[in-house]
Amino acid sequence: MNGKRFFRTIQVKLVIIYLLLILVAMQLIGVYFISTMKTSLTDNFTNNLKEQADILSKLAARNLALKPSSENEASAENTEDLSLVVRNLFSISGTEVQVLDGNGRVVATSLQVAESYIGKKNTSLAVSRALQGISDNEEEIIDENGVRKKIIALPVTYNDNERVVGAVYMVASMDSLYDTVNRVNQIFFSGTLIALGLTGLLGILLAHTITSPIQDLTRQAAAVAEGKFDLQVPVLGDDEIGRLSLAFNDMTKRLKEALSVNEEENEKLGSILSNMSDGVIAADEHGRIIVWNRRSLEMLDRQSCEGCNLSELLGLSDQKLSELQQGRQQTVILSREQETDEPEGVLRVTFTPIHRRDKGITGTIAVLQDITEQEKLEQSRRQFVANVSHELRTPLTTIKSYAEALDDGALEERELSERFVSVIRNETERMIRLVTDLLHLSRLDSTQAPLRRRQTIIHDMLDEVADRFSFQLRQKSIRATIRVERGLASAWIDRDQIDQVLDNLMSNAIKYTLDGGTIELGAHKQDAGNFAISVKDTGIGIPKKDLSRIFDRFYRVDKARSRNMGGTGLGLSIAREIVKAHGGTISLSSELNEGTTVTFTLPALQEDGEPA
Repeated sequence: MNGKRFFRTIQVKLVIIYLLLILVAMQLIGVYFISTMKTSLTDNFTNNLKEQADILSKLAARNLALKPSSENEASAENTEDLSLVVRNLFSISGTEVQVLDGNGRVVATSLQVAESYIGKKNTSLAVSRALQGISDNEEEIIDENGVRKKIIALPVTYNDNERVVGAVYMVASMDSLYDTVNRVNQIFFSGTLIALGLTGLLGILLAHTITSPIQDLTRQAAAVAEGKFDLQVPVLGDDEIGRLSLAFNDMTKRLKEALSVNEEENEKLGSILSNMSDGVIAADEHGRIIVWNRRSLEMLDRQSCEGCNLSELLGLSDQKLSELQQGRQQTVILSREQETDEPEGVLRVTFTPIHRRDKGITGTIAVLQDITEQEKLEQSRRQFVANVSHELRTPLTTIKSYAEALDDGALEERELSERFVSVIRNETERMIRLVTDLLHLSRLDSTQAPLRRRQTIIHDMLDEVADRFSFQLRQKSIRATIRVERGLASAWIDRDQIDQVLDNLMSNAIKYTLDGGTIELGAHKQDAGNFAISVKDTGIGIPKKDLSRIFDRFYRVDKARSRNMGGTGLGLSIAREIVKAHGGTISLSSELNEGTTVTFTLPALQEDGEPA
């Protein structure tokens, strides 16, 4: 595997390319050069033989032109002279020269070992062709010893009538020529090896200058993939690789900036999603949840949404979810069950499709809003309007009835008319009290009733409350006591508004305490610079089922009895709003037929408004 990977590197490929180019070039040059040289040497060798054969043919023409006879001594002498010329002048190393007469018999030879051939007939094809006057007679043969030889046969003609009187036959060894060619081949092969070695070395060096920057780029690319953007690729020149290095460094810088901006945006988005008061859930085109925030988990009472489906999570049918994802419907109201005895929660889910260019809808974003409090407020508003209408309708109906009775003739009867007028006056005062309480609540709700704090002695304030209700206390034989903890002397409060709170609590305590009971007004310190004031009675108490709504507006435990006692149902609501405006809290505890204790806590402030 490592070997394959090594041969796949650019450096090795470049070196191999260099070597193959040099090898192909050297082979082409070598083949052309050796082929040309071999052809030239062969042509020179052949031409040399032909020249010698031509000279010999001219020298032998006169001797061969004489007609030989068995007794002719001059002819023998001529033949001997011709043999001497052949042996002395045309003795080429390894070359056999024969002079043949017109019948093809050997007249003279250049080799002494071949003198036995004299007088014998040479029957070779080249000789036959030469005796026929054909001058182009040459061929290459390989003898029984494996020696390559060149054969040339030329006709010998006499000048007077161009008559063929004989032939010159030459057989020359070509070993020296081919030895020369082989030596050239060896020299060229050695040169090729040396050239390949030098080319490989130079190729490695040149390839390294190319692959080294590429390796740096590769390492930098791997580092960028791992998130390391601080390294820079060295720029070694102004060539293509240098410009590539500059472009890569610039790309790394821009990528770092883009990722930094992207991470910053992701952090902002994550922070926004985490701190949103609404829940956010994102799902893909298949309804699988991919993104959610912490608020959505709290609303849906889930630990995680990983691997969940949007339809299962929200309890919607697939058809309903498909309509919401396609945008045909945007909002749906969901009810969620509460583990406690509180009313179930209400969620409003708004769906927004995610569109991607050329792909259509690729997901859905669901925004969850907890509208439980809004629904409660809306219900409270409706109930408040109904209660106000009911509370006003009763006295108005009574007033209308008694006014009509007076108009019908009851006005003439003094005793009856006075009683009717008294009823009308009482109902009118009741409506005035109701409207006054409503205006007071409205000012408290809209913070249009600013606090006018002043230093107030707690014990004196409680004494004055008891004095204001002394007549009612004596009528019902109720004993009132005041207990103030030592060290709790005074506090900075709005005396008028706290008096109203105490009056409401004291009035309720007297109303619902039987004759001969007791009422205790108390004040004591609490931690963190707060103090508490309580009104405790031994009255009829309040059922537990009504304790959670006792401070609601117009809420009465016993509506008929409370209305007969002149109450509007707004006293405890006003008391709660006044205490809340002071920065305190109010609570009520009660046991049926045993009594009720109402306690409100206020901060003990100094004159400048700082905690005491």
